[in-house]
Amino acid sequence: MRLCGQELKGVRASSGWRAQRSVCVVTHASAAPATAPSKQQLKAADRVTLGDSDLLVSACCLGTMTWGKQNTEAEAHEQLSYAWDMGINFMDTAEMYPVPVEAATQGRTDRYIGTWLKSGLRKREEVVLATKVSGYSDRSPWVRNPPRTTRVNREQILESVDASLKRLQVDHVDLLQIHWPDRYVPLFGSGAYDPKNERPDSVPFEEQLRALEEVVKAGKVRYIGVSNETSYGVSEFSRLAASAGLPKIQTIQNAYSLLVRVPFETDLAETCRRNNVSLLAYSPLAGGMLSAKYNKLSDEQLRAARFNLFPGYMARYKQSLVQEAVGEYDKVAAKYGMTASELALAWCKSRWFVGSTIIGATSMEQLKENLLAFDKDITDEIAADIQAVYKKYKDPTVNS
Repeated sequence: MRLCGQELKGVRASSGWRAQRSVCVVTHASAAPATAPSKQQLKAADRVTLGDSDLLVSACCLGTMTWGKQNTEAEAHEQLSYAWDMGINFMDTAEMYPVPVEAATQGRTDRYIGTWLKSGLRKREEVVLATKVSGYSDRSPWVRNPPRTTRVNREQILESVDASLKRLQVDHVDLLQIHWPDRYVPLFGSGAYDPKNERPDSVPFEEQLRALEEVVKAGKVRYIGVSNETSYGVSEFSRLAASAGLPKIQTIQNAYSLLVRVPFETDLAETCRRNNVSLLAYSPLAGGMLSAKYNKLSDEQLRAARFNLFPGYMARYKQSLVQEAVGEYDKVAAKYGMTASELALAWCKSRWFVGSTIIGATSMEQLKENLLAFDKDITDEIAADIQAVYKKYKDPTVNS
């Protein structure tokens, strides 16, 4: 174990160290890697404490949602082994993965992770494992058995956790997140809040927290978090946890990138700071759009790219204004000797409210580039150039 920056003071916990202050910790496992990595110290492996928990995780979290669709089990295992050899200790999955979701593949991502964990290449305590329980949806009833509309109620939380543990072949997860709210909220760039879409039967916040308390007390879940949540949701969960002595949400996993900034930077940043809730930033490359490959490569070269492989998927990222913005950010990256991906990931990591940035790769080449991107620094000059583009193209993915 190697320390950098500040002295580490803490005690050993089941999934890391209880950190008393922010540190940089890089570990290199002795097991033979799937591919021979450089033994350099990566900033992607810097350690960050999540919320008020004792979860000490890498600044880069390995996303998994393509495993089982775009990636085979062997490719998933290769990514996992390489990432852990490079000092990453944090991964994120969900009961509904891989995406795009369908009954035939649901849960396959978890099963791939489970076989890797069971292989013995890494001890369970070397892995901080996060997963997600589905929010309200009548579009994927097959997630439950018997099939029904997914809800964040006691019955379904308990069922979801048990099924996830079985697929993952573990006795607990370190972080359980509500994938999206049970109540109505505008999701995935769908636009402004509309009271006409509110549902009268939304599961109350306290009922959700009491069910989550059950799985925590049972030892099946260590900490809880939310995803695709709003300031109102974070405030209510935090208020009720404090007043009723229920588990506190430690994290929020929301989209955050050069193309999606306003929702978090306005009020959520303050709300999360006041409640000590850490942001796990997902889609920092906007589904690959911020790599600029869709601006530069031919249709034939992009044939296997996500947006072309799954027509209509994340369509908001393919709007013409989005592509214009990406082109401008790509120019900023080139000016400072970076790739577009490096600029986007380095910028995301540099934001004061980002706890860990979730990356996803469909190839080892992408994974290696993404991990190295965390070593890039965003200077004041680069930040000013980014802000100039942002003023012209402010959140172009949002549908008005």
